[in-house]
Amino acid sequence: MAELTTGQRVARARRRLGWDQAQLAASVDRSVSWVSKIETGRLPLDRMSVLGQIAEVLGVEVVELTGQPYRHETAELDSGHAAIPGLRLALQQATMPGGAALIATADVPALPVLTARVEAAERLRQDAKFAALGDVLPQILRDLVVLCDAAEGEDVPRAESLMLRASHMARVSSNLLGHHDLGWSAVQRELVAAERAESPILRAAARWDLCGLWLHEGELGAARDMARQALDDLEPHMGTADQTLRALWGAMHLRAAVAWSRLWDRPEAESHLAEARQAAAGVPENGNAFQTQFNAVNTEIHAVEVSMELGRPRDVISRVELVNIGNIASGERQSHFWVCTAVGQMMNGKSAPAADAILRADAIAPQHVRNRPIARNLVDDLRSTDKHAHTAEIRRLAASMKLG
Repeated sequence: MAELTTGQRVARARRRLGWDQAQLAASVDRSVSWVSKIETGRLPLDRMSVLGQIAEVLGVEVVELTGQPYRHETAELDSGHAAIPGLRLALQQATMPGGAALIATADVPALPVLTARVEAAERLRQDAKFAALGDVLPQILRDLVVLCDAAEGEDVPRAESLMLRASHMARVSSNLLGHHDLGWSAVQRELVAAERAESPILRAAARWDLCGLWLHEGELGAARDMARQALDDLEPHMGTADQTLRALWGAMHLRAAVAWSRLWDRPEAESHLAEARQAAAGVPENGNAFQTQFNAVNTEIHAVEVSMELGRPRDVISRVELVNIGNIASGERQSHFWVCTAVGQMMNGKSAPAADAILRADAIAPQHVRNRPIARNLVDDLRSTDKHAHTAEIRRLAASMKLG
């Protein structure tokens, strides 16, 4: 059975308020015709900037309109949903005082062993293999709770750095699957890790993740303000030659660019993109500070996303041509690029290249694509047209997403 579409969920939330379409249209400065097309699926909700605005005026969370969390036919495509109960418990133990005492273990895990396990998990996360990540991440978190509780001296910042990295993976997985409450728990533990380690680098990494959490939740003003504060706090440290700091500085500008673009402020968004480009010139092409994959390629991927959120389809396509996507070592980032490209092509009225791009994204990272509201809305829109050569493939993809 097909799930409700995003447009149907918008109509449901509108009716709950007792509003007619004219009232919703006036509240978002759109026409009644536009609202009608959104609710009937004739116009896709293809930008988080628009989705977030509608959620705000209707007084609901973004996930109520997107329908997350989604469930799929196979455990692999379910992208780690089976691990959510274990992940929830591990994060509760990680964030509560004395949580280590609640974990039964004979020995304190060795720091080098846990380091290797975190690094292996990070490779799964970058490759968007979230089901496999879900199999290992809860136990990694539990072992880190014990390690951080027992660590002394120089081992404290090392252990807390691992906790931050593992909590980041928990945040990404939770937000992807629509469990934003778990994302918040993960970021809380990251912020604690930064304070215990007394590290400006970890503090910046945790704030970068907090911005990501708020962007997922549609809390755009909070994300913007956090990015701005984090940049102010990082600036005094930028005189050093530390490439990790430079990468986090650039990555925070990318967070700010996305936040401003979803607030439809093009000058501010472009200003932050320019700062990020300048920072990217000083870090390696394969830069990967705390999994941010900050480098020149990822900066241009964000430029594509910014133009998409600003509703500038021609700029999306012109910026797509500047991205050498094969030069970034992250399946998740590659997939994200192709999703943004697909949305941009559809905004330009070009369904054939849009279908090609979304299928490329799905081939690279299906667990990522099939859990993204924007990708699902696009596939739902594409399956209603025969103006491309991928009709059968798109309809199969739509069926696997339970879109009909």
